[in-house]
Order: sequence, then C-alpha cells, then structure tokens
Amino acid sequence: MSMFETIALETDARGVARLTLNRVDKHNAMSALMLAELTQAAADLAADDAVRVVVLTGAGKSFCAGGDLAWMQAQREMDAPTRAAEAGKLAAMLGALNALPKPLIGLLQGNAFGGGVGMAAVCDVAIGVDSLKMALTETRLGIIPATIGPYVLARMGEGRARRVFMSGRVFDAAEAVELGLLARAVPASELEAAVEREVVPYLSCAPGAVAAAKQLARDLGPRIDAQVVAHTIAALSARWETEEAAEGIGAFFDKRKAAWMI
Repeated sequence: MSMFETIALETDARGVARLTLNRVDKHNAMSALMLAELTQAAADLAADDAVRVVVLTGAGKSFCAGGDLAWMQAQREMDAPTRAAEAGKLAAMLGALNALPKPLIGLLQGNAFGGGVGMAAVCDVAIGVDSLKMALTETRLGIIPATIGPYVLARMGEGRARRVFMSGRVFDAAEAVELGLLARAVPASELEAAVEREVVPYLSCAPGAVAAAKQLARDLGPRIDAQVVAHTIAALSARWETEEAAEGIGAFFDKRKAAWMI
C-alpha cells in the first residue's frame, strides 16, 4: 500500500479496509493532492485481494467540506484547458471509487457539502450521523455540481435530485435518507455498529461474485462513461468562463454577498 499525506488507509485482519479523509483542519476539503491520493488508494484497494470491504469515512467533525479553498483560488487563475484538467482529476477520482470492485460503505460522521455529497453518492451504501447537514452549494458560487452530477443523479434519481441539485439548500440527515443519499441516519453512538452491520454480510460472500454483481449493477444502471464524464467537464468549464462564476467566487473570497443574493 502507498503512503499518503491527506488520507489514511488501514486494513484489519478480516480484510475490511478503512479509507479516511484526513485533513481535519480543513474539514477534509478536497485538494489536488487529496484527489491524486484517493485515486491511488482506489487502485491499491482494487488490486489487493486481501481486501474484502472498504469503509469510507472522514476524520474530525466533517466528512468532506467539498473543494479546498486554496485549490479553488488556484483554479481562478488557470486558463480554461488547465481548469478542465483539474475537473478531470475530480472526475477520475469519483470514477475510480464508483467502479471499485469491492463494496464501498460510507460512514459519514459529519457534514458533507459540494464534492462531499459526490463522495457519499459513489458509496454502495452510506450511513450517516443523524446530526449531519448536506448541501450542493455550487450554484451559490455561480458554478454547477457538474463532475459529481452523474453519481448524484445515479444515487438519487433525477426527480429527487432536482429538489436540491440547483438550490444550494442545506438539508438534514433525515431528508438525505428520503432523497436516497443515505441509507440510514443514526445517533453518533450507533454509527460504527450500523456500518458494521453493512460490512459483515460481505464476509460470507465470494469476493469475485461480489465484484461481478457490482459491475453488473453498474452496467444496468444509468450510463456513466467517458462521453458523460467529458460532458460534465465541458459543462463546468463553460460555467467557469461566465460573469456569474467570476462574481460568485470573487464574492466568496471577498466575504461579501454576490450581486444576486437577496
């Protein structure tokens, strides 16, 4: 297994791996390095026959706050092709986790915003603490939840997704269950036990059959292929070039209201 700076990866004697987002001081916001390390971790886990199940969680109070501010600030200064390449890194990471040939169980011990919602959506099942909040906040900045979009839509379905996909509205754990993002929301004291109940059945299943069944489910589900991913990157790139994006992201870093906020 590789050594990492922004994540932690450990596997117990049963073959249950725990993949932890580990930028506690940044609320586990995604940086370019974290995207690269998560992509590498997905490859490591996929290749490790000793790993039967993967639990994805975050250290500290938050599961994942979305995009790192420094990373977003850097993207403001990039030209369009470079920015598209950055979006491609996020898409590649999500794709690698979504296609992981092992069950991926989300343990959301805290809030998930923006790309953090995308991280929850690529899990086969996600269990969350009942106090958490979630939101797809991109439109507040003048951009769109593009590269996470295929996974959010696959998880929630279009009808439910449209309730929160464009509004930037914060919603609670109970609504996240209703929307299909979480399978269950439980008190913090019950979270580990609830996740363990999802993990244990896989230890009685043939690993190859589990991988084949997951691949079949993905084949039969909504299409998320290179063409779809390219479309999302193009859509996000187009938004970055708009006056709204300049105003929204500028207002965010200036700590002022964007022009459209009432």
